[in-house]
Amino acid sequence: MTRVIVVASGKGGVGKTTLAANIAVALAMLGKRVAVLDADIVMANLEIIMGLKNPPVALIDVLQNKLSIEDVMFEGPRGVKLIPAGITLNGFNEENMEMLKAALKEVPRDIEILVVDAPAGRDAAMVMDAGQEVLIVTSPEVSSVSDALKMKILAERMGAKVIGGVMNMVENTPQEVKVHEVEATLDVNVICKIPYDKNVKKALHYETPFVIKYPRSKSSQEVMKLAAGLIGKRYSPKYSLLSRFKEIFSI
Repeated sequence: MTRVIVVASGKGGVGKTTLAANIAVALAMLGKRVAVLDADIVMANLEIIMGLKNPPVALIDVLQNKLSIEDVMFEGPRGVKLIPAGITLNGFNEENMEMLKAALKEVPRDIEILVVDAPAGRDAAMVMDAGQEVLIVTSPEVSSVSDALKMKILAERMGAKVIGGVMNMVENTPQEVKVHEVEATLDVNVICKIPYDKNVKKALHYETPFVIKYPRSKSSQEVMKLAAGLIGKRYSPKYSLLSRFKEIFSI
């Protein structure tokens, strides 16, 4: 049975989609057969981060009962199967929510882990279901943490299991909310703290996941550790001279 990990946030702008893409790729780099699905059918961005250009079909075709989930899977970086969202301005409704939940159960059995990039805010609850695991992404700001708490409550109401919090874009300034404060607010462990890293934006420019483009960066190291932890492994970085050369010269 495919394990489903939903990456969610209470608000936009916290780097949720970028993290979902990189977590999926990191899991694949650790030997797992992985698919990543963009469930944001209003503001889809995952395909850009993964370097997929203008896919002819997408998740929206599945929700409209035109195609199966296998018909809209594309080959992504490091062998990750990418399911782009497509776009509809109507957003989620009860009908396509049920279609999505049914489609998730049709993901090919050889996929070990399906990472779902949930839409920000209340629509995220539309893609959650019992048996799924949820990572709550927040930035170290009071408003973001407050919205993360609302998302946690919504996830639990849908029967999903929140397995941890991820603090993103951390600069360690005095004004930022600290790890212990986030844990006290959410009543969940912060299992990953990712520093602010200019390489993340640089990788976006190249439409390449940062764990591939800049594997030695601090953000990449933390995401690799997170991915390893999700599958019960410890991450030990290994670098070659060739990978270092590629990183220096942005090949």
